[in-house]
Amino acid sequence: MFSAPLYNHTTKLSLLLIVFAYSLCFAQTPLDFGVSTDKLVYHSAMDTDASVKDWVMEGPGKVEFADGWLEMRSPNEEMHHVYWCPETLPSDFVAQWEMQNLHSEAGLCIVFFAATGLGGEDVMDSSLPKRDGTFSQYNNGALKNYHISYYAHNPKLPARPMARLRRNPGKNIVFEGPPGINADSDRVHKVTLIKNETHIQLFVDDRPIIDWIDNGDVNGPSLGSGKIALRQMQWTHFRYRNFNVWSIKSDP
Repeated sequence: MFSAPLYNHTTKLSLLLIVFAYSLCFAQTPLDFGVSTDKLVYHSAMDTDASVKDWVMEGPGKVEFADGWLEMRSPNEEMHHVYWCPETLPSDFVAQWEMQNLHSEAGLCIVFFAATGLGGEDVMDSSLPKRDGTFSQYNNGALKNYHISYYAHNPKLPARPMARLRRNPGKNIVFEGPPGINADSDRVHKVTLIKNETHIQLFVDDRPIIDWIDNGDVNGPSLGSGKIALRQMQWTHFRYRNFNVWSIKSDP
């Protein structure tokens, strides 16, 4: 009986590993949004407990997994919640993820980024006051950050006709753009967030939503490295997958 040489199996395994590494580092690289990405600094498929084992939930949010997605909601619509990525992102980055609304009746989605304590502490530093999802703890408390509301369908203000970028503390509205995700959409959307030095942009399905340069007129110099988090209001039920962050190449 003919037996294939051992090197064939070894070669096949090596090729599979190379293809896997290539797909992880390059195939998921975002489209050209006017910046050149350097390397993948964080990846989570968001499809199992293990893929988000170091993420931190604040408030009564719950995550479950189905069909390769992470679903996030507050049981019984109890309270708002914030889900922190464990990675400290560089000052200049491109973050990208996919998401889909599972409850179009009401909700609100926000991304916090470049988040630190007022003194530059890590957001998880034990010296900072504890947080439970209450909005004021994030936008007018012991943290500084930017935040963008890109899906806004609050029952008190349904189908808000704009996305907003704020600089915190102080809830300072610094830019308003068109709606990111429409209130009645049940499509899968791809969100791309870019922070390139002082330039902040957000795209939804390649549509420009936010485009602002922080010249330091609000709350002093622009913010640098820090944490990123996904926030939902209590009525919200979205699912997420393929959360990736790349650093941006420095100019030569």
